[in-house]
Order: sequence, then C-alpha cells, then structure tokens
Amino acid sequence: MIRSGIAIIGRRSAAALTEADMASSVKNAANFKSKLVEPADQREYRPIYLDGAATTPLDPRVFDKMLPYLTSYYGNPHSVSHAYGWQSEAAVEQAREQIASLINADPREIIFTSGATESNNIAIKGYARFYKKKMNHIITSQIEHKCVLESCRQLELNEGYEITYMKPKENGLVDLDELEAAIRPDTGLVSIMAVNNEIGVMQDVEAIGKLCRKNKIRFHTDAAQAIGKTPIDVKKMNIDLMSLSGHKIYGPKGVGALYVSRKPRVRLDPIISGGGQERGLRSGTLPHNLAVGLGEACRIAQHEMEADAEHCRKLSKRFRERISSLSHVTFNGDEEGGMDSILNLSFAAVEGESLLMSLSGIALSSGSACTSASLEPSYVLRAIGSDVDLAHSSIRFGLGRFTTEEEVDYTADKLVHHVNRLRDLSPLWDMLQEGIDLKSIQWGAHH
Repeated sequence: MIRSGIAIIGRRSAAALTEADMASSVKNAANFKSKLVEPADQREYRPIYLDGAATTPLDPRVFDKMLPYLTSYYGNPHSVSHAYGWQSEAAVEQAREQIASLINADPREIIFTSGATESNNIAIKGYARFYKKKMNHIITSQIEHKCVLESCRQLELNEGYEITYMKPKENGLVDLDELEAAIRPDTGLVSIMAVNNEIGVMQDVEAIGKLCRKNKIRFHTDAAQAIGKTPIDVKKMNIDLMSLSGHKIYGPKGVGALYVSRKPRVRLDPIISGGGQERGLRSGTLPHNLAVGLGEACRIAQHEMEADAEHCRKLSKRFRERISSLSHVTFNGDEEGGMDSILNLSFAAVEGESLLMSLSGIALSSGSACTSASLEPSYVLRAIGSDVDLAHSSIRFGLGRFTTEEEVDYTADKLVHHVNRLRDLSPLWDMLQEGIDLKSIQWGAHH
C-alpha cells in the first residue's frame, strides 16, 4: 500500500514502492471515484501524489509541533489574563519570528491570515483603498492567480480603478521594458507573482522590485509557490507586500501570512471588521495551532531549501529523460529558468482529460486546483500564446520533498504508454505524422 504522508519518519527514507503497490493504487482508483462498491468494502485508496503545486503533504515534523497546541495548549492567544493565553501568544510570536527569518523581515511585518487568497485580497484592495486619493492605476499580469485578477477586476468595476493586465512573453516572463512603459503618474501598485502556480515560471522579482522602487511605486508579489523553495529576501528585492500560504510549504491548510513593509511604510485598509487583531489589519481570533504549523514549516524550509531544490532538480531531469521517446510534446513555461517542482506539458493529439482518466492511479491535474472544475482551457496557457488544442492537452506534474524516484519512473512509464495508446486512437495523430498542419484544416459544420 502506498504510504501515507504522516507515516513518513525521515525525509525520503520510505521503502521503495513496488510494482504491486502501484498496481493496487490503479486498481482501486475507479471504485473509489465512482463508488461502485459499498464504503465498508472499499480498500484504502492512496494514489501516487504528483500534484504538489495544488497542495503539499503535511510534514510529520510540522504535525508533531502542532499537536500540543491542539490538545494541551489550547488557550486563546488574545487572552491576556492567564497562562493559557500567554502560552498560545508566545507560540504565535515564535512562529512570526520563524516566518520573518525565512524572508529577512522584521517579525512585526508579518500578519497572519487564512491563506494566500486572503493575503492577496488584503494587499491589493487594502492598499488601493487606503491610497485612493493618491493613485488610480494598478499593473498586474494576465497569468496571476484568480484571486489577484478578481481583486483587480472588483476595483476596476466597482471602485473606478484602471488596471493594466500585462501579457507575458511566450515563456511566461513579464517583459521589464513593457512593465516600465506601462507605468503612469497615477500608478500606485504593481502586483506580479513570484512563481506561477500552473507553469512554474519564476519572475525576476528583484528586477521588478528595483524598477518599482525607482519609480516610487509599491510592489506586491504573490509568493505562495516560491516561499521555502527559492530564496526570498524582501529587503534586497524591494518587496513592499508579499503573500504566502502554509499548505504550499508542507504546512497546514487554513493559514497564511502577509508581509507588510514598515520601511518604507506601507498602509492598508483592513477588509475585515472586528476586534483589531494583527495590528488592526486582520481581525479575528488567530488559530494558534495553525500559526505554529506555518512557523515550523518555514523553519524547516530555511534549513532544507537547498536540499529540496536539488532533489526536485534531479527528479525533474529524470522524468524528462524517461519520457524523451515521446514526440510533439510542448513544455509550457520557461524551460531553462522555471521552478523544477512544476512541470506543465502539452501532448499534441491527446485530450488532457482523457489522459488524466487513463492515469487514474496518479494524482495529477490539468491546471490550477482553484479552476480545475472548469472545462475551459487554462487562461494561463492561453495568455502565453498556447493554442486551444494544446491548452486542452496540458498536464501539470508537481514534484516535492517526499516524491520518490520510483514514483517518477512509474508515472513516466505510464504516461508514455497512455499517450501512445491515445494517439493510436486519434485521427489527428495520423495527420500530424503526415505533416499536416492541424491549424490549417477547415472543419466542416454538420447540418
């Protein structure tokens, strides 16, 4: 049986998975999904997990750190009159220091939130509303996370802001010259994500920060996919606002943080009214156990980031070499400078959903988990110029700290098998083999 994330004792020390383990996962997948048998008769279903960009498994060390604050130290961290509250408050402040240490910030600049979506909302809406009299223009890109795009659209539709949605280059990178050209006298904020959640492209955050600082514009970055995986120094990179999430760095779900610069001072209007917790920026009782988990995840990441990155580099290279027999495969994003833990590939003449169903014993996705219910092609792939057919054929592979070589090999072999099988069934593949440009075909309409 494929091992549970919580059962892992050491880093990548679990016993190698056998072919029987893999086959068992595939065999049970259909019954688990379609509920063809009674729940009592269903065998445990643990597919191979390669969707690390959607969420990461909780590191057992994080769980161990959190457990006492779920059972013994359960005081409200805002209760100032007794030891239960003091203990919880001390744990929260230690977590705040651990997060700040990872990104070279002052602990007073860390605001706890429920996750990166809330952090992004507070950063963009809060900044825009506080400085409404001084600014009326925001710059972002077309491949940001939905919560950033929707926050900007709300400001545009309901509060009179003008938004520039920059189109990235084909590799997903923002053109710095175009960014500078888009800056206007009334531009107040630039929001560009550090690492894209679908294609893994890594923006030149330091260069963007330098450009914004030169033009006296505040810079916000959604760093949910970057924190703990690539070095981030908010001071060196001139970052004024930064969002992060616990469950992207082997921490718990339901907690995140927002970095808010004190020098230079950044002011925000809170979007939640209440008791004024988190320096008045985010009211509500802090889930101190989750904050502890996020802090511990950051502490571990600070010590193991380099090892994790090297591990993902090796796995990514191994995976690509193992599927090299496939032709007409498109790497979406920046192949040379992207995040090794995220691979987004399109397979010509193969429908992505059909391929996902064929790989039912492996947890994969065709894009962001926040939009995976939609059958529309990925807006990120469309923004970087991918045609509709290739966008529909894309699969995202997410590698991580606990991914093993055996899992990568098994996935690559099954992928090659099923891509070839589906292509053998597709007349489009025959046309491609004959050198026909599918874009040139005029498909007739039925009457």
